Amino acid sequence: MATLDKKPSSPKLGDKKLFLGGRLKRLRRDLGVTQARMAEELGVSPSYLNLLERNQRPVTAQILLRLADAYDLDLRSLSADDPGGGAGLEEVLADKMFADLGVSRHEAAEVAELSPGLAEAMSRLYRAYLDRGRLIDLGAFERPDGPGTVSEQSPTDWVRDLVGAQRNHFAELETLADKIVAQLKADPLDLGPAVRERLQSRFNIQTRVMPVEVMTGSLRRYDHHRKRLMLSETLAHASRTFGMCYQLGLMEGGEVLSDLTDRFKAPDRATRQLLKVFLDSYLAAAIMMPYEPFLAAMEASGYDIERVRPRFGISYEQAAQRLTTLGRAGSRGVPFFMMRLDAAGNISKRFAAGPFPFSRFGGACPRWNVHDSFKTPGRIVTQVIETPDGARYFTLSRTVRRTSGLQAGLEDELVVGLGCELKYAGKLVHARGLDIANPITTEIGPSCRICERPACPQRAAAPINRTLLVEETSKSLSPFPFLR
Repeated sequence: MATLDKKPSSPKLGDKKLFLGGRLKRLRRDLGVTQARMAEELGVSPSYLNLLERNQRPVTAQILLRLADAYDLDLRSLSADDPGGGAGLEEVLADKMFADLGVSRHEAAEVAELSPGLAEAMSRLYRAYLDRGRLIDLGAFERPDGPGTVSEQSPTDWVRDLVGAQRNHFAELETLADKIVAQLKADPLDLGPAVRERLQSRFNIQTRVMPVEVMTGSLRRYDHHRKRLMLSETLAHASRTFGMCYQLGLMEGGEVLSDLTDRFKAPDRATRQLLKVFLDSYLAAAIMMPYEPFLAAMEASGYDIERVRPRFGISYEQAAQRLTTLGRAGSRGVPFFMMRLDAAGNISKRFAAGPFPFSRFGGACPRWNVHDSFKTPGRIVTQVIETPDGARYFTLSRTVRRTSGLQAGLEDELVVGLGCELKYAGKLVHARGLDIANPITTEIGPSCRICERPACPQRAAAPINRTLLVEETSKSLSPFPFLR
């Protein structure tokens, strides 16, 4: 039985009883252990654990300590607000089709807590409903596989949901990356030559930088028959290194990648392939930025990406995305969320190691100053934001450039936005001087169509569960006033 003499960071219980049944079930599912086995490891009976999971008994401080010891668990992952389920279900129930049901925010959160699988199922159904509507609007409802058919969930959404459920951390890939890095014995400042030599000596793969005309629209291509990895001349140094690490990951970790992909049981071939590409990309990033050295460098610098990235030969975006993966048990970094979007507000990346304050089905709130970063290219812009539930987050955003490699003039500017709960801001160099106890905050919403904040001059639509209010005799601050 686990000992109880450790004192990990844990929630303050006081007189408040903690009912964490849904999170206990989710933890057990993620660990892949049976109820009987978890009960044995916690030193309780299976029937008692069953009562805990059904919220018929509160979780005691002793059980929390045993969980921390048995599974090397950060108790914040149990006591923190759910970054997905409750907020996602609340967003779904805000649709006007459910308006007559009068489901409260508390009720939605309770369902998500007690039955996280059911909450996720409803979110998936809602996404399919939205996708079906979009297809009809676009005149694309008739599909080659039969009239009136539409895929249940796009491969991108399926993989994004899976990554979110794992909090963007894959322990097996971190372990594999550490093993590969140890074998490379390379200088992290100049990893490329060691990876290139490894590909050549172990797998007889030659790496060539090729002209744009030869690449014909590709940035990276592997010729299996000639055993040649071709990288476009337009790729920056960090992107070339990433391309070689990606290929090395496929060669060194093919079995691990395939086993991990199989374990998650993707619904179709396209989704499976997309998942495997994501997992190998994760592995490549972990090779370029080994977990412990990268975390140590970030902690020592106050999470100053610009200061740390030259040490690993990486880009700002690569470092920002890696920050969302630092969830190793016993050695966690600040739980960041990250978004990448273009000037039109289209989101092309969305990752989170902790609570994520934005809509699962829409874009970012225009009041978040991530959009202002386009006015100050290359400079970091900070902001403290507050969501309707009163939660506060510290965010920092800056532009990055992406080279298409197709033809001159197609380079475009994107913005990477990073954020974390305000309670972690004291660890960030960019928050120095900030009065964390009493900061200047900007109130934001998840997205206009479900945000109920009144009098917002940047509102792009009325909430879908409210009636638009139009009056001839007056003009409101908001372009879309609504009845409250």
